[in-house]
Amino acid sequence: MVANTDWYLYNFRMELIRNLVGCGWEVVLVSPAGPYSARFVSEGITWREWQVGRQSIAPWREIRSILALGRIYQEEQPDLVHLHTNKAVIYGSLAAVHCKTARVVNSIPGRGYVFSNTDLKAVLLRPIVRALFKMAFKGKAIQAVVFENSSDQQYFIQSHLISEKFTHLIPSVGVNIDQYPYSSYPEGTPIVVMASRMLWEKGVGVFVQAAEILQRDLDVRMVLVGMPDTGNPTSIPETTLQNWVQRGAVEWWGWREDMPGVYQQSALVVHPTTYGEGVPTVLLEAGSSGRPVIATDWPGCRAAVLEGRTGLLVPPKDSQALADAIRALLSNPDECVRMGRAGREFVSENLSTEAVNQATLSIYRKVLME
Repeated sequence: MVANTDWYLYNFRMELIRNLVGCGWEVVLVSPAGPYSARFVSEGITWREWQVGRQSIAPWREIRSILALGRIYQEEQPDLVHLHTNKAVIYGSLAAVHCKTARVVNSIPGRGYVFSNTDLKAVLLRPIVRALFKMAFKGKAIQAVVFENSSDQQYFIQSHLISEKFTHLIPSVGVNIDQYPYSSYPEGTPIVVMASRMLWEKGVGVFVQAAEILQRDLDVRMVLVGMPDTGNPTSIPETTLQNWVQRGAVEWWGWREDMPGVYQQSALVVHPTTYGEGVPTVLLEAGSSGRPVIATDWPGCRAAVLEGRTGLLVPPKDSQALADAIRALLSNPDECVRMGRAGREFVSENLSTEAVNQATLSIYRKVLME
């Protein structure tokens, strides 16, 4: 299993990894070194370091990263390779083509920065990345490409990046509903939480603007949870976050290990992302915890939020609409409780890690038998 960060594997795939190990699979994790690498080793899981830059585009460095991954394939001789995150998907697939390695499953968590942003760098990189995807997906080793929402799936098919017969749809990476238990609606001053990496593209600026609108006449605590991600071009400087706190616009709790506890304190959870993600995991965690959610009206968010039943959807980059939606829910606690219960039921039945893991294992078995 390969990704371009160790935190992705740990935060989004550990339930699948533990499930595989429990079923007797030998799992080797491949990623750049980071704070979670030692955790893999402490659980007895083999981890291999792969040096790849998330923002680097220098051709000689990128070729070196592909060759390095190819050497890991040759040394490990895997029966199956599962690639996660777009850069790992491209490089890992290209390495598989040249190494004639085992069968490959690719997971596309979302279109990502290049396909979703309109800045000059993204526009210039887009045709190059398209060409690389086409080249990577031509290899005979590529047996399956998994998408989290049908919009991304159709985008890749209609752009002729992948044949439809190789595509699969698994809505999200799932959530452990036991780890995120249902809790009763909190009392006191309501806390509205946005939990994500502190990126402009996640809609953090939209959240802050909505907070400033609401705090003119509403007793509410608007809380950001998460850290900047310096490996992402839209990362928000820590000085900007501290300035917002000093102005009284929001609270910033930084990184929190105990996210179930954060959700228990919250009255509702919002995710005003400004680009097309896969299916945001925070929406699944909040739903499992029994919290109503407000998210951007994007395909990935629609897969996790049932409009009017488990939460509300708002237009992208519209801080006034976000503020109005927050105000509407906070003014009706009974509606928040009803949505929270419906969210728990929806996530438990459709988006649990157990359901996602079984769907993933089904693809593995199908690929290995072909």
